Amino acid sequence: MTLSELYVTLLIGGAVLLASIAAARTAHRVGLPSLLLFLAVGVIAGEDGLGLEFDDAQLAQALGTAALGLILVEGGLSTRWDDVRRQLAPAGVLATVGVALSVGVTATGAHFLLGMEWQLALLLAAIVSSTDAAAVFAVLRALPMPEKLRGLVEAESGFNDAPTIILVLVFSTATADLPGPGPLVGNLIFQLAVGGTLGVLIGLLGVTALRHIALPATGLYPLATVGFGVIAFAAAGAVDASGIIAAYLSGLVLGNSRLPHRAATRSFAEGVGWLAQIGLFVMLGLLVDPSELTSAVVPALVVGSVLLLVARPISVVLCLLPFRIPWREQTFISWAGLRGAVPIVLTTFPIVAGIDGAGDVLNIVFVLVIMFTLIQGPTLPAVARRLGLVRTGALREIQVETAPLDVLDADLLTVTVPPDSRLHGVAVFELRLPPPTVVTLIVREGTTLVPDRETVLRAGDELLLITTPLTREAAERRLRAIGRRGKLARWLGEQGAPSMSDG
Repeated sequence: MTLSELYVTLLIGGAVLLASIAAARTAHRVGLPSLLLFLAVGVIAGEDGLGLEFDDAQLAQALGTAALGLILVEGGLSTRWDDVRRQLAPAGVLATVGVALSVGVTATGAHFLLGMEWQLALLLAAIVSSTDAAAVFAVLRALPMPEKLRGLVEAESGFNDAPTIILVLVFSTATADLPGPGPLVGNLIFQLAVGGTLGVLIGLLGVTALRHIALPATGLYPLATVGFGVIAFAAAGAVDASGIIAAYLSGLVLGNSRLPHRAATRSFAEGVGWLAQIGLFVMLGLLVDPSELTSAVVPALVVGSVLLLVARPISVVLCLLPFRIPWREQTFISWAGLRGAVPIVLTTFPIVAGIDGAGDVLNIVFVLVIMFTLIQGPTLPAVARRLGLVRTGALREIQVETAPLDVLDADLLTVTVPPDSRLHGVAVFELRLPPPTVVTLIVREGTTLVPDRETVLRAGDELLLITTPLTREAAERRLRAIGRRGKLARWLGEQGAPSMSDG
């Protein structure tokens, strides 16, 4: 590649990146999942649009798998262990038995309703039967809902990619007889056990190293943290174990440990995750030929309907039966089985393997993801409200962000007083924040003021507080308590727990 070709490539890549970022902002404003507009950018830039050619399924498979690894590392780093700890058993059952049930029911529907051969039907069902981590993380974290329910759906989406990939690889390489349940289960156990063990061990190694090694620049800590997640992903893949589960668990271990510059690390990982998603979806948009998608609409509608209305509810009900989860939460979990980049990436496996009909599967999956993302994503908040899973008080909850001040061993907290909050009308001295926490600055209607103990807070105020890592949680609890019940919150029994849910 000459320098002029390099400059043109970088120019095109930068333009596509900026167009995708603008698409993400547009998607957020209109309430659409970002992945749809990222895919649209790829389609517009492709052969039927601006003429950019990309037909290398093997390269798409390699890059897509790497991008999924980065997305899962970011997902683990931003997941609170307390939210998923009690949900590991049901999430694990959904990610394994639930996937198997969904594959069986969906493949049966594709075989009898569309006349597909069993291998192709099983392959298509395996590709679309797992929930997508990137889509779930993006949608659910914007909903004020019970933490245990969010943790269950997020944990399932983080775990079920590995079993799905195993099934897709098996069905893509089985050109004659399909393997029996024994080899399938053995392969699944090996991949999950070895991948999970490597992910946890490398995550713990990263925690030890980052706590005891002084790096010369602050920006190296986020880079090293994500690097350990990438190492876990690659190490597991190198021994034919699940790199996906290793990436997620290593990120979970690193993200829930007391490490230097945690806020900067999470911000960096979020940026890496967004970059991976943008590159992944744009690349997958380039891979499809829009002129061939028309014939895939009916099969995609049939398979998607069987999956969403039959296979997913059956798998959720049967898998969660031993855990006594309320029917409202089961209904939401069924509807929250979002699809995204993972199914489209998985379609590259049968294409690379040379399976007959793999190109048709790609078109069906692409249309299915678009159609059912448009149906499920925007309606998920309404479904949660209709089921009574969104708490009114949680909508007005104060939001606290933290940035470490390492030189002082202190945290800078930013708090916005929302409308209708009971913080309105409370004087600074009435907050009775745990020492040494202090309110250092108030931003009010575009102007700043340094408060004294008699300064009265108003709705819309932005507060800057200084506290220590040891008292930060107590300070956040006190602020939440007053925001809910006013200055007498402690006398009224309000302790400012992080969640308004029952569990």
